[in-house]
Amino acid sequence: MNTFSYQELHEFTYNILLKIGCPEADAKLATEVLLSADLRGVDSHGVARLSGYVRLWEKGRINAKPQVKVTYETQSTAVVDGDGGLGLVVAPFAMQVAIEKAKNAGTGWVSVKNSNHYGIAGYHAMMALEYDMIGLSLTNASPLVSPTFSKERMLGTNPISVAIPADKQPPFVADMATTTAANGKLEILQRKNQDAPLGWVQDADGIQTTDANGVKKGGALLPLGGDREHGSHKGYILGSVVDIFSAVLSGANYGPWVPPFVAFLEPDPNPVGEGLGHFLGAMRVDAFRPADEFKSHMDNWISRFRAAKPIEGHDKVLIPGDPERELESERISTGIPLINPVEDDLRALGLKFGVEL
Repeated sequence: MNTFSYQELHEFTYNILLKIGCPEADAKLATEVLLSADLRGVDSHGVARLSGYVRLWEKGRINAKPQVKVTYETQSTAVVDGDGGLGLVVAPFAMQVAIEKAKNAGTGWVSVKNSNHYGIAGYHAMMALEYDMIGLSLTNASPLVSPTFSKERMLGTNPISVAIPADKQPPFVADMATTTAANGKLEILQRKNQDAPLGWVQDADGIQTTDANGVKKGGALLPLGGDREHGSHKGYILGSVVDIFSAVLSGANYGPWVPPFVAFLEPDPNPVGEGLGHFLGAMRVDAFRPADEFKSHMDNWISRFRAAKPIEGHDKVLIPGDPERELESERISTGIPLINPVEDDLRALGLKFGVEL
């Protein structure tokens, strides 16, 4: 495993995106979104995904020069058409629309269609923080997840992210898949030739398995909880809500019709909508109570939860966003480690486009 500086990976990714035809501003933004995942330790959604975006572009499924636009709006809501562009570019556009709506109306809600994989959900939610707003970010994804009691793949890992500002404390940032584990984490295990923990995957017959390649062999990821006894029906419900907000509301594909990011699946030949869907929201804190007052109480909330007595074997209680924030600080100074298969993948990509890593 080798380590690369943020700047090295930024320059490489930026130049690859230019090679596939992205305008400079889009390539810069997409690179920042992608690398924000690596910095925060969500390695499954960072540069490891770059070759996947290139593959979709080569298949004509990603438009490198999209004309992203608002197709319908009210004072506090909008629908954005991503024109088949990189979700890494489309989602920030939509979130900015939500923020501008919130500035005027108190809240802003934007549903997106005709987009693609948008990286980590947390990046888009956190865009609201600098405006003293609460950010919400949802997206549907490749149909790899079986509902509770099913062996058919119907939903994606469909993440939810909520970012909440504080004052002296760092912000509360939740960013989670609605499955027991994101598919990207499974891909990392595949690259390492390691087994998956029980509760992540079921085989083609609906039986839980530790085979990290179980989904590729016809199985499925499991909803958050793993099985009914551990609350998988709740994970199934959460994933369904994300799917409906992201796609049924916007006109994107939903459920099993979502165009997959993974290489081992092809899009359904009879789509029910346009591309992938997202849902972004921004809420101005002072639409509810004075922002300084709220942030002071968020500091108090965070401080009290940090002070909760830990169980034996654990030093402290964490607040959502703590591990990612700590890792980001570390990786900015020490660099971003890449496992060998990801590095090999990037070097092959560089060789293909004449870009040196």
